[in-house]
Amino acid sequence: MQIDELTQAALPAESPLPMPRRDLHEPRQKSRAGITLAGRLKILLARLYVGGATLAMAAYGSIEMYGVLSPSSITLPQRLFLVLFSINFTWISFAFIQAIPGFFRSVLPRLAKIPEYSGEIPTRTAILLPVYNEQPQGIAAAIIAMRSELIAREPGKFAFFILSDTNQADAWVAEEAVFRRIIEAADDSCPIYYRTRTDNRERKAGNIADWVRRWGGAYEAMIVLDADSILSADTLVTLTRRMAAAPGVGLIQSLPRIVRAKSLYGRAQQFANQCYGPIYARGLAAWHGLSSNFWGHNAIIRCRAFAESCSLPLLRGRPPFGGAILSHDFIEAALLRRAGWGVRFDVDINQSWEEAPPSLLDVIVRDRRWCQGNLQHTRLLFARGLTLATRLHLLTGIMAYVSAALWLLLVIVGLTIAVQANLVRPEYFAEPSLFPTWPVFDSERALQLFGVSMAVVLAPKVMSWFAVLVNIPLCLRFGGPVLLTLSTVFETLLSALYAPILMVAQAKVIWDILWGHDSGWKPQRRDDGALDWATVFRAHRGHMLFGGTLALIAWVVSEPLFYWLLPITLGLVLSPLLSWISGGTRRGKLFALLGLLRAPEEKRPAPVLASKQVELERLPKDADEPALGRLMADQALFTWHRAQLAPFTAKPAPENFNAAAVTATWKAEHASNLDELCRWLEPAETLALISERAGLDQLQKLQKR
Repeated sequence: MQIDELTQAALPAESPLPMPRRDLHEPRQKSRAGITLAGRLKILLARLYVGGATLAMAAYGSIEMYGVLSPSSITLPQRLFLVLFSINFTWISFAFIQAIPGFFRSVLPRLAKIPEYSGEIPTRTAILLPVYNEQPQGIAAAIIAMRSELIAREPGKFAFFILSDTNQADAWVAEEAVFRRIIEAADDSCPIYYRTRTDNRERKAGNIADWVRRWGGAYEAMIVLDADSILSADTLVTLTRRMAAAPGVGLIQSLPRIVRAKSLYGRAQQFANQCYGPIYARGLAAWHGLSSNFWGHNAIIRCRAFAESCSLPLLRGRPPFGGAILSHDFIEAALLRRAGWGVRFDVDINQSWEEAPPSLLDVIVRDRRWCQGNLQHTRLLFARGLTLATRLHLLTGIMAYVSAALWLLLVIVGLTIAVQANLVRPEYFAEPSLFPTWPVFDSERALQLFGVSMAVVLAPKVMSWFAVLVNIPLCLRFGGPVLLTLSTVFETLLSALYAPILMVAQAKVIWDILWGHDSGWKPQRRDDGALDWATVFRAHRGHMLFGGTLALIAWVVSEPLFYWLLPITLGLVLSPLLSWISGGTRRGKLFALLGLLRAPEEKRPAPVLASKQVELERLPKDADEPALGRLMADQALFTWHRAQLAPFTAKPAPENFNAAAVTATWKAEHASNLDELCRWLEPAETLALISERAGLDQLQKLQKR
C-alpha cells in the first residue's frame, strides 16, 4: 500500500471478535440479568393481566357475535365469519389491553429511577450507521450534529462507523465524496470511520455482523442507528451509562420518535407516533420486563453478548421463507434472551428520533419487505429455547400483517352472506320437521357489538389525547388543547381513509409471498414523497376497481349495506387522490400553517435537530454525476476511494466467478476514451470496475491514452 493510501484509509486497526453462527434450535441459558423478587412479581402480574384480560375480551366478543348471527343454528359461511371476527377482535383487544397500563404510567409520576453508571464512563462505544444506496447529505449532517455534542460532553468515549452496503456505483462514489470531508475533518476525540462492503450477503444483519467480527473487540457496546436516525448526546451517554450499570443486560432499546416530516402522510405518522406512541410503548414495557424486543435501530447492544448470541441461522429453502433472515432485529433479541442476556425497553429516553416514509406508496414499499420478514418468522416461532415473551413478539409481528388479510376476508365473507341472503331462496324445512327453522339475525345486538368494537379501536387514541392534555407543557408543544383535539380528530379520520388501502395492499403482499415472490432489498426514499398522477393511478387502479366493485355489489344487495361498507369502499375508490395528497412538501405545508398534526419538536426543535438542519443546508448539494466521471475529475477523491479498497484480491473460487468484472476489464482495455467506456458499461460492470484496484488502474491507463 502506498503512503497516501495508508494515511487516507478511513478505518482503525482491526480488533476481531469471534461470532460463531447459531443453530435454530438450542437450549436456553440461565438468565445473567439479576432481578429482584418484587420486580419478578410485578412483571408476572402485568403478564397475567394482559393475557387474562385479552382472553376475557376475546371470549366476550366471540359469544356476542355468535348471538348476533343466530341463537338457534348457524350456517357454514356464518361459522367462517365468526372465526374471522373472533381472531380480529382478539387482536384489537390485545392492543387495547396493553394501552391501559401505558395510560396510567403516562399520567402518574414515575417513582423509580433506572440505575445509571456514575463517574467517568469506563468503556468506549461505537455508533454504527448502516448505509444502503442512501442520500449521504442527511447522514453526514446528523453525524456532525451528534459528534459536536459528544465532543463537548464525553470526548474520547465514542466513535462513528459508517458501514456502507451501497451497491450502485454512482451512489457509492457520491457518498464517498460527502463522507470524505467529514472524516478528514474529524479527530481522535470522536473519530469517524468508513467501511464499504462489496459482498452484501445477509443484508443489514450481515453488515453489522461484519463490523462485530472485525472491530467489535475494541468496544464494549455499539449503538446501532438507521440512515435517518439521530440521537442527542444526552441520550447516547444515558444509554451507555445504563448499559454499564447492568452487566447482565445485552440490549437496551430506546423509543424512537418521528421528526422532520414534511408531507401530509409523514405529518400524520409523526403526530400519531408522538401522541399515541408513548402509551403503547409504556404498556409494552410493563409486561416485557427483561424480555423486550429490538426494532433494529436506536438501541445500544453489548458487543460480546451480540457476538456470542446473534449470528443468525440460515433457514433451509429459498426466499421468501428460506435463506437469510430478513427481519433480523426480532430474532437477534430472541437469541440474546435465549443466551441469558436481558433485553430492555427504556421508554423514558425522549431524545431518540427517526424519520418516516413520506408517502403512502413509500409505506407500501417498506411494508412489502417488513411483511416478508415477519411472515418468515413462522419458521422460528417454535424454535427451541425461546421465551414465551419472545414467541409473543414474533406472533405479534406476524399478526401485524396477517390481520390485514383476515380483515379483508371478514369483509368478503360478510358480503357473501348478505348476497346469499338476498339472492338464494331460503329452505325453512331443510330437514323433516313439523316446525320450520326461521333464520334469525339480532340487529340490536349487532349494533351494540359494533359500538364496543369501535370503542376498543378508538379508546387508545382517546387515552393518549387525554394523557397529553393533562401534561400542560407537552400539550402546549402540540399547539394547545384546541389544536391537539383537532389534530387527533383529523388524524383519526385520515387513518380511517388510508386503512382500507393498506389492508388491501398488505393482503396482496401476503398473497405474493405465499406464492414465493421475494421482495428483494429496496432502499427507502428520503425525499418529500411527491408523486405524479400517472404513478399513483398505476399503483392504485386495482384498489379503485376493487372498492368500486364492493360498493356496487353492496348497493344492489341493500342500501343500508352500501352505507355500512362506505368507510371501506370510499378510501379504496379515492385511493389515487389520497395517495397523491399523501406526499409532497407543498401539500404538507398547508396543514403546518393551520397548525394541524403538529409535533413537539416542530416549533422548538432540540439543539441536535436544529444543528442537523443547519449542517444540511451548509453541505453542498449532490450533483447527479456518473461515478467514473466524478472519480477521474477529482484526483483527491480517486486516491481516497482507492485507499478504501482491499490492497489485493485473491483469485476467486469458481462459484464466485464475477462475469461483470471480466467484461468490464475487457471494455476498459478496448475503449478509446472515458466517454466511450461509460456508454459501453452496464451498471454491474461499472460497480465491478471501481470495486478493485486493478479496475482503477485500468481507468488511469485509459485517461492517459
